Amino acid sequence: KRLRQLIGPTTEKRGSGIVAGVEDVRRLVGKARRRAAAAAAGAAAAMDGVGDEPRSSALERFVAQLGRNYQHMLDRSTIYVKSRWGGLAVLLALYLLRVYLLNGWFIVTYGLGIFLLNLFIGFISPQIDPETDGPVLPTGKDGEFRPFSRRVPEFKFWLGSFNATIFATLLTFFKMFDVPVFWPILLIYFISLFFLTMRRQISHMVKHKYVPWSSGKTRYNKKDPVNAPGSGEGKPKGLSL
Repeated sequence: KRLRQLIGPTTEKRGSGIVAGVEDVRRLVGKARRRAAAAAAGAAAAMDGVGDEPRSSALERFVAQLGRNYQHMLDRSTIYVKSRWGGLAVLLALYLLRVYLLNGWFIVTYGLGIFLLNLFIGFISPQIDPETDGPVLPTGKDGEFRPFSRRVPEFKFWLGSFNATIFATLLTFFKMFDVPVFWPILLIYFISLFFLTMRRQISHMVKHKYVPWSSGKTRYNKKDPVNAPGSGEGKPKGLSL
């Protein structure tokens, strides 16, 4: 009994110490596992970000390259004026033929006509309004030559018309845009709007004495080099013996 009394408390204390140590180890292991899981999740998120960045940058490079190629084509086409307008005339003819054969999409055609009329009015209108900013062209023959500056330049007029015709052609492939209307009313209204707008524009030209093209610039004949600039006119002639 005496031996048991001496050994018992010591063994009990040792057992409780071992249990406490095991619990501490378990808590440390749990903390280590949670930290490892958090680190793994952070690494996975970082890897996903690294994978998405090249993908997005590649898409941006492709879009930028496509835009540069498109702009390069537009820049190269600026000098081919007749070819550009000829292609637009063919495209408009094909669109009108499609609308006629399908017998529909008259409201789309009316919208296209209004848009083209608006571009045309801007094309024949001066960039500076004479009523607010003074005369656009010189009033006398000896005045300084100023070319007619349009509110809508020729290239923008063509590009806007081309894009609008392509867009209207695409709309004819969707039945939802074929709104049933009585097309003769739209045609009469468009013709009336065209004549009223042109009448007002012509009155504006007559009032301010300008025409929608450049005129008055001195042109020299290649066969007459005497009057051409730099031909030596006005220099003293040498004396002949």
